[in-house]
Amino acid sequence: MKQFKFIFSLFLILNAGCNPAGDKASDNVVSPGWHNQYPGVYKSKVNTPEKFNLLSVAKHPPRFEAIEDMGDARIPIDLKEVRAFSKNGRTYLRFPLEKGEQIYGLGLNFKTVQQRGRIMRLHVDHYGGRDNGRTHAPVPFFVSTRGYGVLINSARYIEVYVGTGVSRDSEHPPVVRDRNTDPKWSAKPYSDNLEIVVPAGGVEMIMFTGKTMLDVIRRFNLYCGGGIIPPKWGLGFWHRTPTLFSDKKVEEEVSEFEKRNFPLDVIGLEPGWHSKAYPNTFMWDKGRFPEPEDFVKKLKDEGIRVNLWMNPYLWPGTKLEKKIHPYTGSHTVWNGTVPDYTIPEARAVMQEHFRKYQTGIGVSGFKVDEVDGFDRWLWPDVATFPSGHDAEQMRQTYGMQFMELADELFREKNQRTYGLIRAANAGSVAYPYVIYNDYYSHRDFITALINSGFIGVLWTPEVRSGGSASDWVRRMQTSCFSPMAMINAWANGKKPWSFPDVYQEVQDAAYLRMQLLPYLYSTFAEYYFKGTPPFRAMNLIEGFKADLGEEQGELNSTDNPYAVAIKREIKDQYMFGNNILVAPLFGNETERKVMLPPGKWYDFYTGKLAGEGEVITVKYGLDKIPLFVKDGGIIPMIPRIRQTKEWKDQPLEVRVYGTADGEFTIYDDDGTSYDFENGAYTMKKLIVKDGQGKIEDIRRDGPWSYSEVKWRFMGR
Repeated sequence: MKQFKFIFSLFLILNAGCNPAGDKASDNVVSPGWHNQYPGVYKSKVNTPEKFNLLSVAKHPPRFEAIEDMGDARIPIDLKEVRAFSKNGRTYLRFPLEKGEQIYGLGLNFKTVQQRGRIMRLHVDHYGGRDNGRTHAPVPFFVSTRGYGVLINSARYIEVYVGTGVSRDSEHPPVVRDRNTDPKWSAKPYSDNLEIVVPAGGVEMIMFTGKTMLDVIRRFNLYCGGGIIPPKWGLGFWHRTPTLFSDKKVEEEVSEFEKRNFPLDVIGLEPGWHSKAYPNTFMWDKGRFPEPEDFVKKLKDEGIRVNLWMNPYLWPGTKLEKKIHPYTGSHTVWNGTVPDYTIPEARAVMQEHFRKYQTGIGVSGFKVDEVDGFDRWLWPDVATFPSGHDAEQMRQTYGMQFMELADELFREKNQRTYGLIRAANAGSVAYPYVIYNDYYSHRDFITALINSGFIGVLWTPEVRSGGSASDWVRRMQTSCFSPMAMINAWANGKKPWSFPDVYQEVQDAAYLRMQLLPYLYSTFAEYYFKGTPPFRAMNLIEGFKADLGEEQGELNSTDNPYAVAIKREIKDQYMFGNNILVAPLFGNETERKVMLPPGKWYDFYTGKLAGEGEVITVKYGLDKIPLFVKDGGIIPMIPRIRQTKEWKDQPLEVRVYGTADGEFTIYDDDGTSYDFENGAYTMKKLIVKDGQGKIEDIRRDGPWSYSEVKWRFMGR
């Protein structure tokens, strides 16, 4: 094993950059010192940072060997232009911006991808329809097109001004224009800086560099512990049943899925499994689930895993609540006490209960609800907690606190889990949870899926209802091309066959996901080993012009009195792994435009050339979601299977698109344990060269789920 040691090999302390105007607020402005921690990773501390921060809660250490394998990358900015100062318990940071430079990240945004020109307050909350920083994962990490990114490692509500404020000492000030006579006057003058306010007397910053933005994100993900490989069953189809379903009703539902030949691997139980909910007892309701252990075992024998809904707030007066009461906050949520999971004793009480009544009887995972907001649903910022951490810090990290608690439970059983959560933050990348919410815009779901790849989280566009049969199909298709394919029927009882006239199309979408499991599983393996997000923006493809500039807003005395320009960007298509471009259709659409990256791209279904670095118009019926594969792209697939328990001894069809040479690393392991972290896995390289396919072993220390390999050259 290589050992990488250059601590403080680069250390810059530059006491320069004071504002010549002599303002008191900037008398102590400095260019902060940075030290080189790993290749392409630099750390800086301004004054004394708080010990409780995002990465202290997310306890997975950096994957330094994988970071080292990436090699070094230069710092593309002049560190003298990074400024910092503290005043009145707040720390102010400034980073330089060049003309044409774009900024991405800064949270799970639903309407925008490129963030230059935006003002946000990064604050864990339920998404309220505006990209203002209040969101489920307000990750304070940005990545620049110049080839670097910065994490502000603070569990505070951080204010960010991305190219909006023009300082008097700007080195590149905007041109002063007369609105009366100059048509180029703008209400948003050019700004050459990104400014951040942290409500603390000091802060830690971590800078990541890379030859490309994707390399920067990989390094960030690896530093935060690396991505995850879900259990195989977690990548199958999920169905969450109505709230008050009993064990018998669930079993009937499972039988109906089998009868109708629809994929199903996971059943999610909603609040009704608790004897009381909102707040929760965390005890099985004896009327609906008289024998929970037998129920869970019976489903598992049928290839079905059980996932349990919960929020962390405890019904007062129960034995569990009495045990944990000394370690709870000053305020309640829905009259339930709020455990302080930063205290080991509180974690131990809850883990003991889970071992006895949930994980110990075979439950495979959790859905953690209401750890985000709205403000009136959560504890207020005046709340106090016995650990001494204030309400703001707890809100910014509470989702991660629960993920860490549950992670320990499943790791001690050597069983992988996969679940859902409503709040995450920097460091969540190493936890096997997918974010969801109650917002329900299909188009905005895709924008969120795109943004998730910038910030180290996973997001699912779950399906709950459909405005029409076609809307139902289109939502199902995009769900099947996301980290978690799921119907959430907790409120309305929807099923895959709720629109009978399009059931075939819905079934085909689910089965296509099952066929693509080898590709999907290998894509998650790259997330783990290399930090590459499995679902990501077109912006991360080199040479792809995803930002289309701005179009001048129409002057309106009420709605737009300053004729503010509107951004035009690509936010309705995305990459699924390295080779597949997904371009969803919405509602009743059967036609759309797709912007293809440089190089040749081929239709997934036919193998025919679709275009080359151009905008194309495509027409698809309800039976297909538009998919395109790059030249030389290799897609490993298996025959249709209904459940992942059938994913063994399957013939592997390796599809090859176009005429270029290509490679794809296919990965396999036991699908359930963490043994892969100790090397128990199989990895092979699928290679196409000069029109011929071959397979080479990289590692063979684990299972191999395929009986034979057949090559299929598409479109030839």
